[in-house]
Amino acid sequence: MTQRGNCSTFHPPYGMGNRHIQSMFGSSRLRKFLMRRRAVDVLRLSRGEVLKCSDGVRLKGYFTPQPENSKGLVIFLHGWEGSADSAYVLSCAALLYRSGFEIFRLNFRDHGDTHNLNQGLFHSCRINEAVEAVGCIQKLHRAQQTFLVGYSLGGNFALRIGVRAEVAGLDLAKVVAICPVLRPHSTLEALENGFWLYHHYFLKKWKNSLRAKAKYFPERYNFGNLGRFRTISEATDFFVRNYSDFPDLNAYLEGYSLTGDALADLSVLSHLIVAADDPIIPCEDLPALAASEALRVTVLPNGGHCAFFSNYWLESWVDTKVLEEIESTGMGSR
Repeated sequence: MTQRGNCSTFHPPYGMGNRHIQSMFGSSRLRKFLMRRRAVDVLRLSRGEVLKCSDGVRLKGYFTPQPENSKGLVIFLHGWEGSADSAYVLSCAALLYRSGFEIFRLNFRDHGDTHNLNQGLFHSCRINEAVEAVGCIQKLHRAQQTFLVGYSLGGNFALRIGVRAEVAGLDLAKVVAICPVLRPHSTLEALENGFWLYHHYFLKKWKNSLRAKAKYFPERYNFGNLGRFRTISEATDFFVRNYSDFPDLNAYLEGYSLTGDALADLSVLSHLIVAADDPIIPCEDLPALAASEALRVTVLPNGGHCAFFSNYWLESWVDTKVLEEIESTGMGSR
């Protein structure tokens, strides 16, 4: 049954309760530096793997094995214009690895250093290749149990993979989605009408990603002056109409929305964690999710977007929450 309510276990430190402070520190150079230091074993012991999916699609990820017995496998999905090396991924991966779990950090198409692997552009409705990638990971790295953890757009993908898991033959013990995109229309509106820095940040990163794509496939992509796009919606509309099978922006955004009946067939145990003060993901869309016996929702009053920093060392409460969720599930508690 879908449960909604507030959880009082997260308390931001004095001076860090503001949603913008939480959210912006999440992408700061300081946090990236701190997280790479904490995740030194995960990074040092990881090996890159290219997953071969249907239609020639290739996705790259990084597997970190345990030296001895493993409690299970945790697959991480990053957010839009993030990567397998995003600070929030490394932060949680480091904790779970120290706790005895094997780690796989997957890059979506055109994220990280993967722009050269596929000719087609990334878009948020490429769910089939993500489902296939999880299947490939499970075949390559058989584990007692497999868990899926996603952040922001990665959380959206994680829940949609959970819906398709049974039909696709995936054996997932639990999905944990942190601040997932619920209704893309709302997120787009929040980015363009909210604090300008978020919109600037994502638009700049997307343009850099598109330039990298054009560099590898100049015979296919000549985007012209990307500076002409002043808003994410303007740029998205252009790319949807010219480089996808969707007729318009609205059809594309509806294509990866979690509202309505999108989660009605969810059968994998799933926990959705959001912050009421998230400046990017409006939690007002939560009531529009389909009821599911498999889904539990936790709404915290503070935390910003994928942040939930519990101390001045930028350690995240949500990391320990993810570990708690995983260890409370079946064999993961052994």
